Amino acid sequence: MSRKIMVVTAAYGADRVQQAGGQRAMLPVIAAAGADGVEIRRELFSSEELRALPALGESIELLGLLACYSAPAPLFTPDGALNPDLPRYLAEASTLNALWLKVSLGHFRDKQPLEALYALLNESGMTLVVENDQTDCGQLAPMQRFKAACRVMSLPVTLTFDMGNWLWVGDSPEEAARQLAPAVSYIHVKAAVPHKEQFRAIAPDTADARWLALLDQLPSDAPRGIEFPLEGADLTAVTRHYVNLLREE
Repeated sequence: MSRKIMVVTAAYGADRVQQAGGQRAMLPVIAAAGADGVEIRRELFSSEELRALPALGESIELLGLLACYSAPAPLFTPDGALNPDLPRYLAEASTLNALWLKVSLGHFRDKQPLEALYALLNESGMTLVVENDQTDCGQLAPMQRFKAACRVMSLPVTLTFDMGNWLWVGDSPEEAARQLAPAVSYIHVKAAVPHKEQFRAIAPDTADARWLALLDQLPSDAPRGIEFPLEGADLTAVTRHYVNLLREE
């Protein structure tokens, strides 16, 4: 069975998505490129689009695509509490018939809020994945602590491994893969190069082979999400190129 390739709508750039008429307008491009699914980004919605989630879900299904839903929100607030907006995000993901909801970790401090999270996930029936973001909260140490706590409490939460974000927070992607790989269920594929005082994401086939070696450390059956810039006059052809590349590698 071939591995699943997802296309993150943000890979086309917020401006281009808006000019096209929103994320729904990008679905035919993604489907025609042969991708298995789409990652819908909450931050790219207008208020009107957010109200039209059922129609978006129907369009995704009609095109034969899988969906995942990304909310630009932390799982835990600065005081260590569970994000009070999480039920809303879980419900939105359910409306889209998404495979999972993706959030960042946020300020995880102790295991106390995890019982409430367990109950919430059990009630919603939605799968949750937690991503390493480009903040201090997305560093390896807190991600390890969270993974360990989930294991102790048998919490049905897995990780999104963003290959590039480790560089933003000063951690080794390879060490992160060694420590976290068993808990990874989704991979954001990107390469990154130094840019000014930080990094910028680039297409992997324009970078050195480090990304390939890193992929080899991660679960081969985890869906791979294209989150690097997809640019060009023919977006379908560009997307198809990278869908095929990631499916083969």
